[in-house]
Amino acid sequence: MIQIPAFKELDRNKEKIIMAKKPLNIGMIGYGFMGRTHSNAYCKVNNFFDLEYKPVLKAACARNAERVQAFADTWGYESIETDWRALVAREDIDAVDICTPNNLHKEIALACAEAGKMILCEKPLSMDAAEGEEMCAAVEAAGVPNIVWYNYRRVPAVTLAKQLIDEGKLGRIFHYRAQFLQDWTISTDLPQGGEALWRLDASVAGSGVTGDLLAHCIDTAIWLNGSIDSVSAMTETFIKERVHQDTGEVMPVTIDDACTFMGRFSNGSLALFESTRYARGHKALYTLEINGEKGSLRWDLHDLHRLEYFDHGDAGTVRGWKSIHVTDGDHPYMSNWWVPGLQIGYEHTFVHQVADFLKSLETGEPAGPTFRDALETQKVCDAVLASANSSSWHNVG
Repeated sequence: MIQIPAFKELDRNKEKIIMAKKPLNIGMIGYGFMGRTHSNAYCKVNNFFDLEYKPVLKAACARNAERVQAFADTWGYESIETDWRALVAREDIDAVDICTPNNLHKEIALACAEAGKMILCEKPLSMDAAEGEEMCAAVEAAGVPNIVWYNYRRVPAVTLAKQLIDEGKLGRIFHYRAQFLQDWTISTDLPQGGEALWRLDASVAGSGVTGDLLAHCIDTAIWLNGSIDSVSAMTETFIKERVHQDTGEVMPVTIDDACTFMGRFSNGSLALFESTRYARGHKALYTLEINGEKGSLRWDLHDLHRLEYFDHGDAGTVRGWKSIHVTDGDHPYMSNWWVPGLQIGYEHTFVHQVADFLKSLETGEPAGPTFRDALETQKVCDAVLASANSSSWHNVG
């Protein structure tokens, strides 16, 4: 079992300290879209970041042995398991990456904490805040490093926005608004549930666009602008019944297809959030805008390497929105990549998250969002759904 903090050994001449590359043995549970993005990040991180730890793809786990073996062969995992409990019990696994549907997060995380494993968990943290509280209590009692994969924090342009806000460039914040729009569930013929469409089954996903899309927006908002105190929400399920893939039965659809909510941050600023899977023509439109007394910021996932910035302090004759091309070496993370002007993309946000997690093992300072951080997002999601159900304002938590 790996020991934290890492050791340092002197070289033969004892003239300098050599930072030994220490293996961090990864056990991956799940092999879908997120399993691929995370595996890619583990493979690339040491090529671009100077770190003391090196991820080793030790084992991949899923119920279908043939499929998980193909996944393991593609990404270079040394072995496979078909029972996640067997993977968690292995002595040669240091960290477990939970890439399962949401309804399995809690059980696996509790087992990992009991076994003393580090945990990297896909978002959202849990089915609801009550589950999240159990998970937080377990990892904190066990003292195991933990992180949740809210990757949009680590888009360099979004990280730059965080720096500008923390430096007071916007002054007092008045408004925060965000959208996450998709269009992939509009067809009435699309079934719900099963391996590929579990996000449309509330018993597995917990919720619809609130926990899937808005959770990203909420995490980023809390990170940039602080806690959200209260919300007023409305949701809609546009197609009321769908065939369930596992049973073939026509069943009620219990997820939210669309959600819009207003909110109030602890700092007094107002929030407006919208998400839907019924916005024809939008595959993954995630935008955010922040308005303050001294300036404003806006960002668009479709142009993710740019941050738009309005500085009211500029002279009136040149005052206007600037488009900052976030590719220079003094921009967040970019010194590890290419020359200025050559942007990076979606996959690199996961590389950044792995890099930050590995660095946290060196320094002992947790990399966010931790389980406790992600629980705050879960509490907002719970309040949003409760508000929509009651048609009233709800306090968070």
